Amino acid sequence: MASSTSAAAALIDEVRSELAPIDGKLASHPFVSALAAGEVPTASLERFAGEQHWIISSDRRSFAYLTARYADSAAGELFLGLTQGEGTALGHLGSFARWLGLDPGRLSEYEPTPGAHAYTAYVSWLALNGSATDVAVAFLANLAVWGANCGRAAAALRSEYGAGATAVAFFEFFATPAPGFEERALAVIEAGLRAGVSPARPRTAARLLQAYELMFWDTMMAAT
Repeated sequence: MASSTSAAAALIDEVRSELAPIDGKLASHPFVSALAAGEVPTASLERFAGEQHWIISSDRRSFAYLTARYADSAAGELFLGLTQGEGTALGHLGSFARWLGLDPGRLSEYEPTPGAHAYTAYVSWLALNGSATDVAVAFLANLAVWGANCGRAAAALRSEYGAGATAVAFFEFFATPAPGFEERALAVIEAGLRAGVSPARPRTAARLLQAYELMFWDTMMAAT
């Protein structure tokens, strides 16, 4: 088990190293910088809320499907936790929408843009076609960068836009790593590697998911 655990951790280290150029672009993204400077207009924040409604709603269904696919394994528990987390995030998104003066019940009427929707479409593809190892590697690599940007966004909304605790709860939820998530994800990856899963496909899944993450932020910036 120790060698498998080391192999799982080594794979994640390799993936994170490979994704470092994209992560750098995400960490210094112009949209987040504009938000920190108070230069993102309300209309762009409203678009952000609409896009996230589509993404979170879709991802919750994707994780629920993965939970059913892997119901009798540790992977099922990992994906159940992600499903529940998306449900919590959806509630917080409603608070952000209300702060913007939007009706949370009407966010589903928002028309998603292709560039912002590509991320969640690929998550749906992974739910149908990816292995548990593919998904665990991709999200272990992705969520840290997404969380860091959410933390920056929360701070900017508080300092530059006067947002309160409920308005930024969506961002702060993702900015705080879920307890035990990395350990559970590594266990799923470990099980996959021990079963003979090639590292090639998980690497591809992580690379594509991170590229679609960057596409989301680029789309938000282009519409600002």
